[in-house]
Amino acid sequence: MDLTMTDAERQAFLADRHVGVISVERPDGPPLSVPVWYVYEPGGELWVLTEATSRKGRLLERARRFSLCAQREDPTAYAYVTVEGPVTTAEPADRETHRRPIAHRYLGPELGDLYIERADVAVTRYAMRPERWWSADYTKMSL
Repeated sequence: MDLTMTDAERQAFLADRHVGVISVERPDGPPLSVPVWYVYEPGGELWVLTEATSRKGRLLERARRFSLCAQREDPTAYAYVTVEGPVTTAEPADRETHRRPIAHRYLGPELGDLYIERADVAVTRYAMRPERWWSADYTKMSL
């Protein structure tokens, strides 16, 4: 039984709103894996925001690649997509182009605006074009 998603299925799944888990190579131990908000549009790049001086930011600057796993945790409809690839862009995140839209995506407009007003720190946008994909959709399993 093949649980792998088609290209269209996995791109649509990744474009949905999930909290992702990013993993970044660490020279002194296993990869750093932490939950993150992310944005992905089918056929495009996936991007995350973080402070460049944070542990995650420093590791992204060094490794210049990362992987991200997004999942649907419902045990009756479990599915996941994992992508991996190089950092293609590392740039200061714009408040209106990047920060506010991602806050709205995850918190809604009202809480997202409040979050942006209270979390006024400099962040970097790290974009990645997925090179490798892994996926599974357990709703394809026949009982």
